Amino acid sequence: MKYMWIDGYCISKKGVLKDYKPEWDATRYMIKGKMFVLQGENKEGKPIITVKLKPENGDFLRQQFKEITPGYYMNKEHWNSVYLEGNFPDEVLKEMIDESYQLIFESLSKKVQQEILSAE
Repeated sequence: MKYMWIDGYCISKKGVLKDYKPEWDATRYMIKGKMFVLQGENKEGKPIITVKLKPENGDFLRQQFKEITPGYYMNKEHWNSVYLEGNFPDEVLKEMIDESYQLIFESLSKKVQQEILSAE
């Protein structure tokens, strides 16, 4: 798989925990129990990653890249899925993961954010 870097990239972010959800056959990356990345397959077995984006950014990216669709089994306004077949640009995917992480991080209380930032 071309995107082997995704796991290391996600877990390298502060405060991230990873788990596997067997009933979804998917890996989740979370901050304090709030998911920011879901990686698995769609019902046809095609590899996908789903991230949260600002609605206007998600709309823009879906118009630019055929590999991006509204979130698979998620809120279609805030979540976007990227099909990981083909040559989707690594840098764009990293930016999407970064935005998703930041949105979830900012949704946490200031106290929790500070705990995450000060943890070693």
